[in-house]
Amino acid sequence: MNRNLKFLVAVCERIVLIAVAAPYVLAIARSLPTHPTFFLAAASEILAAFFVLIQKRGEVTIRAYALTIAVAGTCASMLVRPGGIAVLPSIVTGTMMFVGLAISVWSKLVLNRSFGIFAANRGVKNGGPYRLVRHPMYLGYIISQLGFLCANLSSRNLVVYGIAWAFQLARILEEEKLLRRDEAYRSFSERVRYRLVPGVF
Repeated sequence: MNRNLKFLVAVCERIVLIAVAAPYVLAIARSLPTHPTFFLAAASEILAAFFVLIQKRGEVTIRAYALTIAVAGTCASMLVRPGGIAVLPSIVTGTMMFVGLAISVWSKLVLNRSFGIFAANRGVKNGGPYRLVRHPMYLGYIISQLGFLCANLSSRNLVVYGIAWAFQLARILEEEKLLRRDEAYRSFSERVRYRLVPGVF
């Protein structure tokens, strides 16, 4: 039964990511003529979908709470839409988005087939941006999302990102509960002290 449930979780992970990423990518694609920097946002989600489809097996949590916050954290941020007011020059917001998305894409490339939506241990990665913080992909997301928000400030986008970031923080803590069962991860966390922001958290 447990094996069947894990298989169902794996299938649902793929369905959820593709179903949510598709309209987000399409919305971003429509904005490319006027906002070419949004290309990286679409590329990041396409890369995520690809790695989820080819991910390798590992220890995956099937706790309802962990699954819920993972889906919410992934889906919430994709509910933002271009529009609103720009509160910073486009060169600044574009740079923030580029840097943030470059960090998240780099993190995904390092994770490769270990990438997934749900908390799992498919092998501990400690190269690239993982030498700086334990969850660099989430740091990249937040930097790029701040850039997008400052270029498209609206009450909708502000609320969406506030909710998404709360879920992402909960997601980090939940992932570490699983990962800390692994001696390799405990050793990694001793070398890399901070989870998300160097010197802060």
